[in-house]
Formats: sequence, structure tokens, C-alpha cells
Amino acid sequence: MGDGLIPWRAFQPEGSPEELVFDERSLYDAVRQVAERHPELPAYDFLGTTSTYRSFLADIDRTAAAFASLGIGAGDVMTICLPNCPQALFAFYALNKVGAVASMIHPLSVSEEIRTFLDISKSTSLLTLDAFWPRVAPALEGSTVRTALHCRIQEHMPPLLRTVFVIAKGRKIKPVPRADGVRSWDDLMKPSRPDVEAYRRDVRGLAVILYSGGTTGTPKGIMLSDWNFNALTQALNWQLPGGVAPGDKVLAILPLFHGFGLGVTANLFLTKGGCCLLVPKFSADDVVKVLLKKAPQIIAGVPTLFEALSVHPKIGKVDFSPLKGCFGGGDKVPETVKRRFDDVLAAGGGTVELVEGYGLTETVTACTLLPAGHYRRDSIGVPLPGIRAKVVEPDTTEALPVGEEGELCITGPTNMLGYMGRPDETAQAIRRHDDGRDWVHTGDLCSMDADGFIFFKMRLKRMVKVSGIAVYPPQVEETLRQHDLVRDVCVVGVPDPYKMTVVRAYVVPADPQRSDDDAAAAIRDWAADKLNRWSLPRDIVFRDELPLTRVGKVAYAELEREAADEVEQAAAG
Repeated sequence: MGDGLIPWRAFQPEGSPEELVFDERSLYDAVRQVAERHPELPAYDFLGTTSTYRSFLADIDRTAAAFASLGIGAGDVMTICLPNCPQALFAFYALNKVGAVASMIHPLSVSEEIRTFLDISKSTSLLTLDAFWPRVAPALEGSTVRTALHCRIQEHMPPLLRTVFVIAKGRKIKPVPRADGVRSWDDLMKPSRPDVEAYRRDVRGLAVILYSGGTTGTPKGIMLSDWNFNALTQALNWQLPGGVAPGDKVLAILPLFHGFGLGVTANLFLTKGGCCLLVPKFSADDVVKVLLKKAPQIIAGVPTLFEALSVHPKIGKVDFSPLKGCFGGGDKVPETVKRRFDDVLAAGGGTVELVEGYGLTETVTACTLLPAGHYRRDSIGVPLPGIRAKVVEPDTTEALPVGEEGELCITGPTNMLGYMGRPDETAQAIRRHDDGRDWVHTGDLCSMDADGFIFFKMRLKRMVKVSGIAVYPPQVEETLRQHDLVRDVCVVGVPDPYKMTVVRAYVVPADPQRSDDDAAAAIRDWAADKLNRWSLPRDIVFRDELPLTRVGKVAYAELEREAADEVEQAAAG
């Protein structure tokens, strides 16, 4: 795969460039320019509350002025711990305006995880929901955070829904205690403040921190720039006929802490004049309601979403004729899921198919996509315009011939700046090859055919995805080993018809007499406070010992096969 050989060009969108043109705008400026051109178009719809771009920009500017009044400015980092809601968007672009950095984290993270993210990012401020405060507060003790803001999810709901929410759930949310450095979003936004001038930021510098296990499977903060997001926008815009048109609507159910959600269903559309249909929490019923009422032009989601929609009793009532694109990612899309949802789309008048993409947070998100009409089983497609890929001998920079399996490497303007505070790991993940380009070594075993289609084989790093959320077995194992009942443990992914994968822990008990259901329940209950719900093992299987490889390492692949065989036999009856 020499530098001049790009076999996939014939399968990229007609007219798309080999190299992307550098976009010098900041993320804030890109949204501001859209608001100036299309002030009356809808920017987002949150559970029925719609905001025009004029109002959206005003809310961003008001938030930026409020942040500036707190002393938040160039180089400061704010952790945003929110679901898909308007305040998350206001804060994201306001931070960009004042020159600060947005650190996006999973809103359902437990206290220990939140503290880890704060330590990695060196955040000086944080924004979360009042409902999350009991989990957030312990993480703040002794951290670098000086100012913690809390907001209410119901603030931007339509009046009737807001009332229903307060009656059903809002009254159960305890008020956030008053304390130094703790501020209410509502109180902060009440005063009228003069607008602040947009900071002249380096668009190739740090703008956003997202989190992933990285290519070595350990927690890292991934540093991304305005240019990374701008380049992703350019590359993805070619995937739609005519690009994102002003007024196009996208189902924005993918979380904003994830590159797929932030880069694709939020920033791409908000910098092109589209409308984000914000869904704060996954529910097949809620998604179907959005599809019925709003008829989006774009649907993007993880396989679990499409599996759930395929069997929903009301999916047959959805009109899919407005669809311009339907994209699956975050995990491997099984062929059965694709075929089933393609049938759903066709039955609803759709003229598009579900196409699969592949990406990693180290490249913001998607870097390859299956071309429409060119489905190849087990393929994750070809590189997006402006991005290149090759397969190398693992742990080297040596390119392999067509068809041979090796490590997939990616290069292009979406490549991360590096891992925050981890120069050694960065050097391992991003390496300069003989062609003079810097390549991200993905840690994924793949092959490439003569047309440039990439075929995913397996992860060289140990990672499984539960409902599209990355789970790192070594982290779960490290946590479980802290329990008195656990002598040794191996965590694997187990096939599941709905979530695609769930977590199982094989445990060697510290006391062989304590290997019953009560012991398993005690371990799970204890771990529930230390692991998020995706990482928490669904079941615990006790064993006298764990299988080992010839060199003495735990043979987790053997346990994976054992679990998969067990599921297959159960399904066969």
C-alpha cells in the first residue's frame, strides 16, 4: 500500500477530494456563521421545544459571557457531565468561544470514574445535572475543580412535559447543597452581561477532550482540535447526496460524550444549518415517536438501536421516504441486523440502506464507511475522503500485501493530537512511517482487498462493546480483584441478541466454600458502586482455576469461545 496507491478512490463519492482543505474557523465561528445565514431555521428540537439558530447563538453567547464572569478562559478545562440536552450544546460552543477546552464525559459515570476524568483533564470547572450531584460531589473533593455548576434537565422542556417530569421525577431530586464554588446554572444565567469577544484560538490546538481506552486498553484523555472536527465535517458531508442541506434533521440519540454523537449528529449538522433532534435517554418508544413526528433526513446509531426499532410494534407506521442516509457504528453491525432494518426501511418507503462505518476516538469517530450499494460481508468499508488506511505487520510500520491480516493504521486530518499527559503512549499510538505521514495504529486486526475495502477481524486490544459503549475487561478485572471473595478473575464479552455483547466475569473464589449465588450477588452489589452499568458483569461464573496460555497468561479467548458456545447451544434448545 504505497503512498500513491489509493485503490478505494473508485468507491468514494464522486467529486470528493483526496486531501481536505484546511478550515481555519473555530467551532464557535462555524456555528455563528450558520446563525447569521439562517437565523430562523431550527437548530435543535429537545423533546418538542425548538430553538432557531438566532436563539441558539444568543444562548451560546449568554453562556460564554457567564463563563467569562467566572474567570473561565483560554486554556481552562471544563468537564461536561450531561446527557443530550440544550445546556450541553450551549456550554460546548461557549467554551470554544472563550478559548477554553470541553472535556466530555459519560453522564452516568460513577464517582471514581468522574474523579479519574477530572484528574486526567485537570479540569478547573464542571457542569452537570442536579440529579447527578450525589455521584459528582464525592469526585470533587480534593480535585482541581474550583467551580461546579448544576442545571436542570426540565429547564428546556415544553411546559406540559416539564410539569409531568416534575411530578413524576423532579420532586425526588434533592436540592444541591449550597457551598463555596457551587453555582446554579439558572442563577448564573439570570444577570444580563455584555457580550464577550471570541477568543482568537489556534484551531490546530486543543479544543476537546474525549475518553477511550486508547489503542492499549488503558484509560486516556484523547486531545482533539477544532481542525479535527472541521475535517470530519468535510469528510462526512460528502457521504450524503448534496451534503447536509439547511433544515435537514438528524436523530441525535448518540451521546455527546462520544465522538460519533458529538462529531456526527451534533457538530456536523450545527455547522451546516441542520437541526438536531435531541434525545437525552435511549428508549425505543421515544425514538419511534420522534421518527413519526419529526421525519428526520438522517438516522445514525449503534446496532442496538436498529435491532430495537426493527421489532417495535409501531415501526411500520414510520414514513422513511425523507431519509437521505442511515448509518450504523460504535460496534460491528451484524448482517442480520442490517438485513432486517433494510427491510424496515424499504417497507416504510425508504430509498436508502443501513450502511456501516468504523472509527475510533483517536480519529474523532468514523474514518471508514461502506459505500451505499456496495455491501461486502464483514467489511467496514473504505476510507472517507481525505483519510487513508493501510494494514501493517503488528508492532511494525511495514505494510502488508493485499488480503493479508495485520494491524489497521489510519492517517489524515482527523488524527488526534495525542493522549493527554501520556507522551509514551502517544508515541506508541501515532507513528511516523516511511511515507512521512503520521499514522494512528488502531490495535485492530484487519485485512484489505484489492479494491481498498477493509475487513475487520478482531481487536488486538481487549475491548468489548455493550450497546455500543466500550468496556475494557482489564479495568473491570482490576476492580473485581479488590473484593475479598475474589482471588482471580477474567472478564469477557458474551454474545447477546439485544445488546450484541454483555459482560461476564469468570471468578476463582478466595474461599472455595463461597462460590454460590449469594457470593455472586455480593460481588455484583459491591461492584455496582464502582463500575458503570455497561461494565458491570451481568453474571458471575465461579471456576476452580482459569485457563492459561503456554506462556502462563490467562487464556481469555478460550473463555470467550466457551461462553459463545454456551449461548449458541442454549439458542439451539
